[in-house]
Amino acid sequence: MNKSFLLTAVLLVVAFCGGYWFSGYSSEPGQAAESAVRQPLFYRHPMNPKISSPVPAKDSMGMDYIPVFDEADSSADSDTESVAGTVVIDPVVVQNIGVRTAAATVQSLSRTIRAVGRVAHDERRMTRLHPKIEGWIEEIRVDKPGQQVMADEILLSVYSPKLVSTQQEYLLALSNLNVLKDSPFADIKNGAQQLVTSSRRRLTLLDVPEHQIRELEQSHVIKKNLHIHSPATGTVTHIGARQGQYVNPATELYTIVDLSRVWIYADIYEYELPWVKVGDLVTMTLASSPGKTFTGEIAYIYPYAEANTRTTKVRMVFDNSDKQLRPDMLADIVISSDAIDDAVVIPAEAVVRSGSVNQVFVVRGPGKFEPRVVSLGIESGGQVAIVSGVEAGEQVVTSAQFLLDSESQLREATAKMREQLEQTPEPPVDHANHQSMPAHTGHAHD
Repeated sequence: MNKSFLLTAVLLVVAFCGGYWFSGYSSEPGQAAESAVRQPLFYRHPMNPKISSPVPAKDSMGMDYIPVFDEADSSADSDTESVAGTVVIDPVVVQNIGVRTAAATVQSLSRTIRAVGRVAHDERRMTRLHPKIEGWIEEIRVDKPGQQVMADEILLSVYSPKLVSTQQEYLLALSNLNVLKDSPFADIKNGAQQLVTSSRRRLTLLDVPEHQIRELEQSHVIKKNLHIHSPATGTVTHIGARQGQYVNPATELYTIVDLSRVWIYADIYEYELPWVKVGDLVTMTLASSPGKTFTGEIAYIYPYAEANTRTTKVRMVFDNSDKQLRPDMLADIVISSDAIDDAVVIPAEAVVRSGSVNQVFVVRGPGKFEPRVVSLGIESGGQVAIVSGVEAGEQVVTSAQFLLDSESQLREATAKMREQLEQTPEPPVDHANHQSMPAHTGHAHD
């Protein structure tokens, strides 16, 4: 009797639980019916979402195609316009994959450009000295490169037969004028004066110093040697002739450079050129002058690029009164460019750069990210200016955006497949068997 009663109680409990579970399951008949009749729209390749098939298939590696269902985006905000490729992710998943965002802000953008410079002399302050006569060097006074010379300082003396004959002509012209200066005939007197003037001018054109001409006029003694004077103050960098050497107008006797101001050349890369302009402030340091900073400015930007390095040369001007900057020295250059004001700026890491298209993911709601193509401006210090595509104040994704990009491409491909299915005509109906003939929208691709 006790055993029969116990068995009956167990059966009642089981029946009660089963009825409760069944009633709970049956409380959502719509979901059960939907699950029973739910059919995939198509099947996509497991590795490439752009490859699809209307029927189940396998790829070349034997992997099954993945079914794609018509799922409504229930988490989409009703007040925001849906954009193709928009990604909607559960907030918990967003946190798990490490999605971080940053706001697009309006700020000033500047850049500091560093380069290696080469010191060179100012070519406008360089003098190449050639004689205007033929002759032989009798005496050389400045005979060492690197010597400092002053303007009008005697460099050397040259013996020239042509110079001797020109002095003789000038003395004869002076004697002739002395005889004819009191002539009653004006033409004769003027002719004698013109001969003196032209003879003296010839000596001047041959670079005979003024003091030697005056000595010749006073002593009437012909000078054998012509003194050649320095035309400028500077440093002798080259000596092209030595004592006893025969020289002519083609001989470069001296190269004199004024090093009180020098040029600095530096090569700038293409992506740095938008920041560089004439007049920008430049600072420079040298290994030979530790702790000292030289200040100059950009004087010229060359209008062509170097073929080998694909860089553009810029020329800077520096004061060198203390002569610490020597030609062909290397220096560390820092160019401070002017700031660009009112630029919409985002972190450079937020940009997904894929070929010719640059895009970012903009936050449109909790867990909702919209892909947006942007036009980029200049970049500096990990920040990039946005020309178009993002407004100030919008939040952009700065991490895990490549995961979002993959999901966005998958959703975009799915949307295109859905459009193709919607455009496919209804399949014919076999009235005898009351079955629809299958309509193929594509072919399976391995």
